[in-house]
Amino acid sequence: MTGSVLALVAVTGGGPERASLEALGLARGLATATGASLEVLVVATAADARSAAASLAGSGARTAIVVEHDGLTVDHPEGWAAAVAQIVEARGPAAVVGAGTDRGNELLARVAARMGLPFAANCLSVEPGGPVGPGEPGGPGGRYRLSRQRWAGSLIEDCWLDAPIRLMTVAPNSVPAGEPDGSAAPAIEAIGVTLSAADLALHVTGREAPERGRISLADAKVVVGGGRGVGSGEGFAALEELAGLLGGAVGGSRVVTSAGWRPHADQIGQTGLRIAPDVYIACGISGAIQHVVGCKAAKHILAINTDDEAPIMGVADYAVIGDLHVVVPAISAEIRRRSAARG
Repeated sequence: MTGSVLALVAVTGGGPERASLEALGLARGLATATGASLEVLVVATAADARSAAASLAGSGARTAIVVEHDGLTVDHPEGWAAAVAQIVEARGPAAVVGAGTDRGNELLARVAARMGLPFAANCLSVEPGGPVGPGEPGGPGGRYRLSRQRWAGSLIEDCWLDAPIRLMTVAPNSVPAGEPDGSAAPAIEAIGVTLSAADLALHVTGREAPERGRISLADAKVVVGGGRGVGSGEGFAALEELAGLLGGAVGGSRVVTSAGWRPHADQIGQTGLRIAPDVYIACGISGAIQHVVGCKAAKHILAINTDDEAPIMGVADYAVIGDLHVVVPAISAEIRRRSAARG
């Protein structure tokens, strides 16, 4: 089959990861715009893939491809690159769309190298049907016009992608996953692949799980971030209290993690994590561009800072000019008071 759009969907915790659902949303729009069919390749063991495929009802995908190979697990990056490349070669899709996570970018970069194809990472939008050459008409078989993040999001590039098969990833938290369209769950199609010993030689030997019960920064609806103004690791106790009252998570700027006040996993910014909460409360953070890149997808930003000319004020929706060591405990006290009043 040719002319389809193939979305790569990774599985975490037994279900499709959020970033993959966002990539699937863009792939569905691309398929609709070009009149192509939408297929999904589930990046998981066969058993997990079959289970996750059932949850893709409403995605518009007609087929969910499950890779079958006894030795292939999610911990084989070269194995998955070989498997995806074989399936792409066999199906001949017009485009392959994956999540712009570390793993998603790595996977499609390996696929691109194996297939000798260009690869556009961290896309924000895709417009199909551009002209193939000067003076030539556009159409579904023409080039794709892309807007994508470069330099970790500090630069937005508009470019053309022209290739027999377009390989792309979608920047996390930049494209809505899309509402269910009422379609049925995709039909499962199992495909066997041939992998060499070299394909399976490289594998992940272990993963460090987050603390149990802790809300992930990537998933939190409210994030309280701390910067140099917090003053010390101990100073984060007030931020932890506020985050706990709001059902949120705590993060920090690069200065904070470099000083050892918070682990690197809590870093928000260009070289850390990019978040998209409903509310981001930036406490004592100046707002260098590297940090803004990590929090600009938040729906609302509240800045608490003694400097009313700090760069963070340029992106904040609300601001409190004052000492965070006074303001944050006062907010927590008011939340507790109102909670008590409600009984």
